Amino acid sequence: MPAANAQKLLVVPFREVRHFRPDDSLYCEPIELRAAQYGWTIPAHRHAELHQFQLLTEGGMTLALDGEHRVLEAPHALMIAPGVVHGFVYVPGSQGRQVSIPSTVLAALSAHSPATAARLSQSISIDLSSPDAQRQDCFRLFDLLGREFACQHDGRAEALNAHAILLALWFLRHVRSPRGGRRRQVLRDTLVQRFRGLVERHFREHRPLGFYAGALGVTADHLSRVCRGVGRTSALDVVHERVALEARRMLAHTDATVADVAVQLGFSDAAYFSRFFKAAAGTSPSGYRGLLALGLTPAPAHA
Repeated sequence: MPAANAQKLLVVPFREVRHFRPDDSLYCEPIELRAAQYGWTIPAHRHAELHQFQLLTEGGMTLALDGEHRVLEAPHALMIAPGVVHGFVYVPGSQGRQVSIPSTVLAALSAHSPATAARLSQSISIDLSSPDAQRQDCFRLFDLLGREFACQHDGRAEALNAHAILLALWFLRHVRSPRGGRRRQVLRDTLVQRFRGLVERHFREHRPLGFYAGALGVTADHLSRVCRGVGRTSALDVVHERVALEARRMLAHTDATVADVAVQLGFSDAAYFSRFFKAAAGTSPSGYRGLLALGLTPAPAHA
C-alpha cells in the first residue's frame, strides 16, 4: 500500500467524521450505527485536533490505545485524546453514543490552566459500574447533547458548544490524581506542563530549546533544571522523546516509508532521522518494524 494511502487511512479528519452533517461544529451518533456498518470492528486510526467521547451503555469492546489493548464492559465512558492511535472491536449488538468534538471547541477550558491542558492531552477511561462513578450525570450529559444535536432550535450551535464543554468537564472532574508520593510530578509542576504543551504543538518543527524557554519566560538552563527535577530528564530529551514516540506510532501503524516518516517529522535527511531513531529506540526504523512483525516489541503504549 502506498504511504500516502496509509496515512490517509490513519489520520481521519473531522470533515470525514461528520460526513452526514457537514455543517455542524461537532458530531454525535449512536455507536452501533458505524460499528455495525464495519462489522463491529473499527480499525486503528487517529484524529488530529479532535477529541472523541464515547458512552458504552450495552455490550462491550476491546479497546486499543496506541497498541495497548483493554477489554471493557458496559457501562463505560471514554475520552480519546487527539493524536492517539485507537481502534475498537465491539461485541455485536453493543450500544451507546459517540461524540466527536474539534479540540478548538474545548480550547477555552485550558487557556489559563496548564493542568487542564495536560489532562485534555491524555485519554480517559471510566468504569461507570463503580459506586462513585456518577453514572446518571454522565448518561444525562450525553443524552442532552444528543437531543440538542438532533433538533434545529434557535441557538443550536451555541448550545452544542456549551454541552461539549460540560461533557469534557465531567470527564476532567471525575478523574482524580493519585495521592501522596505516587502522584506524577509532571502534573504538579506548572512550568513543565506548559513546556510539554508547547512541545506537543511544535515538536515537528525542530525548534531550538531557546524557543521554548523564551516562550515560557525562563532561560534554557532553568527549564532543563526544572525538567530534571520533576521528570529526571532534560528539556531537550523531552522534545526528543516526543519526536521518537511519533516516529514509533507512524512506523507501527502506517505503511509509510522511512523517508516519508522522516519528512513528516521535519527531518530533511532520512539518514539523519534513522540515526536519531536508532539512538532513541536502540534499533533502526526498519529493524523496529521487524521486531513489531515478530511480536518481539509492543507497539507504542499511551502514557
